Amino acid sequence: MLFDGHNGSGAAIYARENLLKNVLRAIPTCFCREEWLAVLPRALVAAFVKTDKDFQAVAETSGTTVTFVIIDEWVVTVASVGDSRCILESADGSIYFLSADHRFDSNPDEVKRVTACGSKVGKMDIVGGPEVGPLRCWPGGLCLSRSIGDLDVGECIIAVPHVKQVKLSNAGGRIVIASDGVWDDLTCEMALDCSRGFSSDVAAHRIVNEATRPRGIRDDTTCIVIDILPPENIAPIPSPPKRPSRIAFNNMFRRRSLDVPFKTNRSEYAEPDVVEEIFEDGSPMLSKRLTTGYTLEKIFAPSSCAVCLVRLKSGEGISVHANPLQHEKLQGWQGPFLCLSCHEKKEAMEGKRRPRGSSTNVFGHMC
Repeated sequence: MLFDGHNGSGAAIYARENLLKNVLRAIPTCFCREEWLAVLPRALVAAFVKTDKDFQAVAETSGTTVTFVIIDEWVVTVASVGDSRCILESADGSIYFLSADHRFDSNPDEVKRVTACGSKVGKMDIVGGPEVGPLRCWPGGLCLSRSIGDLDVGECIIAVPHVKQVKLSNAGGRIVIASDGVWDDLTCEMALDCSRGFSSDVAAHRIVNEATRPRGIRDDTTCIVIDILPPENIAPIPSPPKRPSRIAFNNMFRRRSLDVPFKTNRSEYAEPDVVEEIFEDGSPMLSKRLTTGYTLEKIFAPSSCAVCLVRLKSGEGISVHANPLQHEKLQGWQGPFLCLSCHEKKEAMEGKRRPRGSSTNVFGHMC
């Protein structure tokens, strides 16, 4: 896990101490490994939102980026908010992005989402001079569209993470996770080139040194390097053949349907350089993120909130599909369900906050 805090360290410390516990609580303990991996993306979404909601209840205004990496044999799952990047170099030297960049400057979709929620996105306006610096959200001046915390910026800054899950071949690979202090000065290729052939701990030090060498430390500069290798080959990852590095984007992954069971036999692949995408979703819509993929009734108990897991009395649960401005009941099991406070947070994050003074209606049927 990598946390890059801003406006104080409170959010980063709180997320470090609570996020993993919230992820584990969101997955039924009776699940086998294949089921656990299949529901992990949904559990990460619920845990990020719960951690954000609980921290904001403390009324502290600090915030943090989060890059959360879970490795289970050859399966790597990454959940991220903010601008701390996670990349993978496969055995053949291909580079894969496992996280998303939620800076306004590099994400026009997030600019549209935040402005649609009623906030303004623009550069800092100096009286009597030109606008300067990166795009920021106003009020608040945050240059990120997603984070944990940041109570003072507004509800358009959300904690719904981008999640990607991939499976490496049995040739393994190297994962580099670093804060923006590294990526502001190094490209992915530069970071990998300066550290290739070294052990993971030495590689991390070399990347930080390379990033801070030209102009010194100007920002938090943190790096974690993880080598995923077969047990018989525990050594620094070798240099790939000399050839131009290529960056592999989403459409170059070999995709697997979520309905296909996981297989992690180490001899499954004949090709040493195959990286298979199992899952990816970066939608900001909490209702969509909680209802995709695995059989919902097996993940979410109908008597508990899908985010904070508080027990719900009969008739208390509000379906994530419910439209608070419509007065029609949904038919059948329409879970997962949310408690009132989590439903209000969902509506606020999705830009659907209800007018003041309006009443809340409970929809859906809890079996």
